[in-house]
Amino acid sequence: MNDLVRLGRDEAETFAAGLLAAHGVPEDDARIAARCLVRADLRGVDTHGIVRMPIYLERLEKGLVTPAPRLSANRVAPAAAHLDGQNGLGFVVATRAVEEAIAIARDNGVGFVGVSNSTHFGMAACYLLQALEAGYGALVFTNASRAMPPWGGRTELLGTSPFGAAFPNPGGTPFLLDMAPSVAARGKIRKAQREGKPIPEGYALDEHGRPTTDPEAALRGVVLPIGGPKGAAISMLMDIVGGVLTGAAFAGNVGNQYQDFDRPQNVGHAAIVFRPDLFMPAQVVAERMKELVATVKAAPKAEGFDEILMPGEPEARNEARRLEEGIPYRLDDLAPLVEIARARGVAVPAAATR
Repeated sequence: MNDLVRLGRDEAETFAAGLLAAHGVPEDDARIAARCLVRADLRGVDTHGIVRMPIYLERLEKGLVTPAPRLSANRVAPAAAHLDGQNGLGFVVATRAVEEAIAIARDNGVGFVGVSNSTHFGMAACYLLQALEAGYGALVFTNASRAMPPWGGRTELLGTSPFGAAFPNPGGTPFLLDMAPSVAARGKIRKAQREGKPIPEGYALDEHGRPTTDPEAALRGVVLPIGGPKGAAISMLMDIVGGVLTGAAFAGNVGNQYQDFDRPQNVGHAAIVFRPDLFMPAQVVAERMKELVATVKAAPKAEGFDEILMPGEPEARNEARRLEEGIPYRLDDLAPLVEIARARGVAVPAAATR
């Protein structure tokens, strides 16, 4: 059963929100989480979309995620706040953190919010887009459970913790960088495992420290840092800002949502939001950004390339196309969600049951 079906954005969001609500998540929070998940699917980041929901629902059911946290940011300085996520859904916690950072930046130019006691927050770009759509630039950090060795090591310790950065580009596609410090996120390896496909060489080592193209062996082993020591250093930076600084778990102690069912994850996040017109008038900054993009795109192209794209541009094009055509899902991937929905009395999109 490998047929593809297409769901519209609203249809997919309603389905995802219904599943979350059936597990005790308040309607507004369920909608926030569903929007983040479906936004990932729209942008082609399928590894972080609704097919990943079974693990979130399982952790909700086991009481490892708080369905209705009461989130309140504590201002610790004029331009900074701390947020205790109370083991809530990372989507909801991170969205609240960026809301607070935007509010601080509105008054102070820059807002810095650190988060502890959160859970996996999905696609980092979701929170960058939240800042961009409010007219701000942003940096978003999170740490993650151990998956990758430090440079020179052979056992997992560091997380595939994404580094995110965004800057507005009025009238054009904004700069949006959302990168894992590993050659590939574990989500891509899990996707290959679900589809019964090999992974490319260079993604991972097996449990014995040998290169592997078998996704199951890779998940028992370690993923590799991008650029060797550079990727490992970026992961450490995410662990410092997301974990050490905020009071969250760090140094390999973030819970693995797929393996650690005896404790909360205690993921840490950080969001730095800033006004793009801090140093020059907004119109001047917009013109300078326009010039940068035009210059980059006009650069001589290497063999095999017919266009130079800005970070975030391929995903933006995916989103525009999928908003029009619908989001493609494999029926095999939707089947576990359909089963959960039927057991919980949640309406299932007709296309997912054919």
